[in-house]
Amino acid sequence: MEVEIIRVEEPEEAEVEESELDEMWSYVGKKSNPRWLWHAIDRRTGQVLAYVFGRRKDQVFLQLKKLLEPFGIKRYCTDGWGAYERHLPAEAHEIGKRKTQRIERKHLRLRTRIKRLARKTICFSKTEEMHDLVIGLFINCYEFSLPI
Repeated sequence: MEVEIIRVEEPEEAEVEESELDEMWSYVGKKSNPRWLWHAIDRRTGQVLAYVFGRRKDQVFLQLKKLLEPFGIKRYCTDGWGAYERHLPAEAHEIGKRKTQRIERKHLRLRTRIKRLARKTICFSKTEEMHDLVIGLFINCYEFSLPI
């Protein structure tokens, strides 16, 4: 039996050609206390690139944008929310529903599988920490195949 050992070089970070970005509403405790999940996916593979939780404010989007910098995204596909228009370069930003269908499908999957994200439910998070943990654990387990 012959064994050939070959050293594999570290793969270079692949640049993401296009990314879909969107935000998803839920609440903690009561509907007057909204909580938003902001996330981005690779448009070609559907893989979640990054996500953050917070209000629907520019500074939360800027946190997501900072997490996306290592991916070298060349084109962003979003809906018409103002934070995207204010903080993404116009030449690399495409607005419209046509190129955000995959991330909207992920929203539906999340709402179906995590009851506290359903719009009309009696199941809800009582603290922001638990809300973020439950959704974050699901994303890490389901999207990245990480053990809980």
